Amino acid sequence: MSVNGVTSQVTAAYSYSTQESRKADETAKAAETQETKKDSADTGVVYEPSTETKASSVKKTYTPNTELVNKLKADADARAQQLRSLVEKMMTGQASTYGKANDIWQFLRSGNYTVDAATKLQAQADIAEDGYWGVEQTSDRIIDFANALTGGDPDKIEDMRAAFEKGYKQAEKTWGGSLPDISKRTYDAVMKKFDDMAAAAAKTTAGTEATEQ
Repeated sequence: MSVNGVTSQVTAAYSYSTQESRKADETAKAAETQETKKDSADTGVVYEPSTETKASSVKKTYTPNTELVNKLKADADARAQQLRSLVEKMMTGQASTYGKANDIWQFLRSGNYTVDAATKLQAQADIAEDGYWGVEQTSDRIIDFANALTGGDPDKIEDMRAAFEKGYKQAEKTWGGSLPDISKRTYDAVMKKFDDMAAAAAKTTAGTEATEQ
């Protein structure tokens, strides 16, 4: 699956949700200021807000982990280039087959090629259960990226889920059809982890509300 496709859609979704959140905050502050002015005019008394604020009324601020985001993107780019180099090396001596394809993805999708023993072993290691491109590691990286991008904000979980789904569909379009089985299993693993995150966030919220009552 295209990691770059997924991460770009996640970034776009986060940027949009951040802008909307900022607009909502500015509108709320403007309304609060206007209401305070109105009260002062009616009573002739200037309201001095209390400096004491209940901890439960303070909304936690979530800050994107830019350093981790950049690290994950750089790592993904390096690994993707490594994979591309491996494929290009495999295509050596198979120029006629590659020439009939429009791009590297069409070449791979065709299955009309041979693989040398060394390349096969490397590919098998990369997509193994504990491999870099395996289901667990890949799904973990996607979730880590989403968390780093949103600062772990539980309100952004569904935005990130939607961005991931959009990225996956874009990857299918690039591939030219349904992605390989390992990509489908990775998709299921990511969705399951988003479900777990949402459930944990709901449980935390419920516990906080119960404590406040």
